[in-house]
Amino acid sequence: MSVSTYPDSRVVAATVQEHFTRHIAAARQQGQQDLAPQPDALTIEAIINAAFWASLRREESYFPKISFALLPPDLVGQPLMFERLLPFTPVTLARLAPAVERPGIHLGVWRYGNELRVWGAAHIIPRLCFVLEVIEPGLLVIKYRRGQESSKFVNVAVLKGDQVKVVDEEGASLPDCPTLISSLLGSGSHSSSSDSVSAFVQLAVSMRAHGRGGALLVVPQGSELWRESILWPVPYSVAPPFSELAELMRQGADMRSERPWREALGRAVDVVAGLTAVDGATLINDQYELLAFGAKIGMREGGAQVEQVLTTEPVVGAAASVVKPEHLGGTRHLSAAQFVQDQRDSLALVASQDGRFTVFAWSPCEGMVHAHRVETLLL
Repeated sequence: MSVSTYPDSRVVAATVQEHFTRHIAAARQQGQQDLAPQPDALTIEAIINAAFWASLRREESYFPKISFALLPPDLVGQPLMFERLLPFTPVTLARLAPAVERPGIHLGVWRYGNELRVWGAAHIIPRLCFVLEVIEPGLLVIKYRRGQESSKFVNVAVLKGDQVKVVDEEGASLPDCPTLISSLLGSGSHSSSSDSVSAFVQLAVSMRAHGRGGALLVVPQGSELWRESILWPVPYSVAPPFSELAELMRQGADMRSERPWREALGRAVDVVAGLTAVDGATLINDQYELLAFGAKIGMREGGAQVEQVLTTEPVVGAAASVVKPEHLGGTRHLSAAQFVQDQRDSLALVASQDGRFTVFAWSPCEGMVHAHRVETLLL
């Protein structure tokens, strides 16, 4: 391909190839079928290069948003195929972008002879299929579908300008890592409990998407202790608890495989996530019942002010650090850290207007609040 080389694309390509090689081999050993083909480093490098330069091209005043899936059309259910293969160049990709901008649609890319070509578009792709998504100019995300039709794609690497972040899968091996983080890292099992966690993943994605910032507090069902950390009265207390999302999550696996259930889940998730845009915190229990929104957090009587927070990001090479909570962000972050310190069996999900996303959880190993920076996993 006669396009300029994206900085570090060769190093990233080798790392990504190793990632897919390891996961596809493990899936085959487990007897999983219908796996996507394994990508090679040269092909990955070529896709990164073309996608990066395509992301910088403006077509009719719009920058392209594109998702590419690396696979031949015979592995796709009901592929949309072009009569003639198209060249895999930044110009072609930018012009095709409006046709595949909606979520869940991918341009199909495969190597024919020595050249990559665009053969059409795909909606349903096999598990562990290499996907590269152009989010905005200069921002690329490499990811794959874990296998569950309704689950969030698992991110492998994020490339933004000259910054390259490779997701550290070992971050899920920490003894007190929340299952939500493990699910985002692709380390969760495929059990019903993993499906339950995936709904919190979708809540996080939806919270981040509305762009207004917000806080979601997750408390144990049946416990009233969280009330000690909330200033009363709450302007938007919900009675009885709103249970649409909870009822959907109680349905069996046979229902969850159907498109109507997935669509209903998406709508219910967006309802709850939308409430987090209101000033104050939204509260749900760990069984997805909505309890309140617009709530103000206060220090529990007899509690201590949070003084320091352990912060980590699941990215290769990122070091853990202990910081004062005010260094994490504004009042929303400080309040969330205080809530988790006082209510140690809870979680706090905090979205910032600038796209940052933090999950606060109590760390028994460290004896302090642990702030997990996870925006790299949510793109």
